[in-house]
Amino acid sequence: MLFTRSTFIGIDPAAGRGGIAYAALDGDLKPLALGRGPLAEALAYAGGQQEAWVAVHGPGGLNRGLMADKKRRAALSPAPKSGQLQNLRLAEFLVLQRRFPIYKTPRKPDGLRGWHRTSLRLHEQLDKLGFKTHPRGEAKRKRLESAPELCYRRWLGRIPFYPHSIEGRLQRQLALYDFGLRIPDPMEFFEEITRHRILQGVLPDEMLYRPAELNALALAALAWLAAQEPGHVETLGDKQEGEITLPLPVNENAR
Repeated sequence: MLFTRSTFIGIDPAAGRGGIAYAALDGDLKPLALGRGPLAEALAYAGGQQEAWVAVHGPGGLNRGLMADKKRRAALSPAPKSGQLQNLRLAEFLVLQRRFPIYKTPRKPDGLRGWHRTSLRLHEQLDKLGFKTHPRGEAKRKRLESAPELCYRRWLGRIPFYPHSIEGRLQRQLALYDFGLRIPDPMEFFEEITRHRILQGVLPDEMLYRPAELNALALAALAWLAAQEPGHVETLGDKQEGEITLPLPVNENAR
């Protein structure tokens, strides 16, 4: 397997309080950075890398009305019913066809959620820093759009546990550990559970990453996968309107 000097970065603008979550991996899947902060902090980290792939949770642009075009809709299989699913991007429709939940990006900015606006700004600033949209051409800096929860669904082959629960954090960290990330084995969590801890209601959850961190790490892992094993991802949508990259189902991968 060919490893490069690239850094693989995941950024989640939907992390909620505490700012944007971001994570970075090297070519050997070793974490280089993991933090939360303002938009400028995540951009400064990405901009400081000579070679990098960045995966962002959230849309990179508004929809361009492709799903409202009758000819474009008729060419889809199966075609959506008349009047349904028009105010979203083609990429989002194709994700919904796979029975995955996904945000719906409107044609006008008035309908955007707060974190969607942040995502648009993030993509715009990355573009100014020289990050080219994956999978176009050769470039030392690339960016792509994805959704971390859908990555976990693909890697696990099922809907994960609630992300803020102990079992949900264990499950997601184990998925990343099995992927190959050089992170603590979450199963060691159980070795630290004692009778006293249970009675006191104190669990060793400091051994587990927080949900926002797990999302950022999943995006960084996807960026690595898109760069190092492009045959194990699929890219959905239209290049002009925006595309969403997802890992292929586990049973379709040869990893």
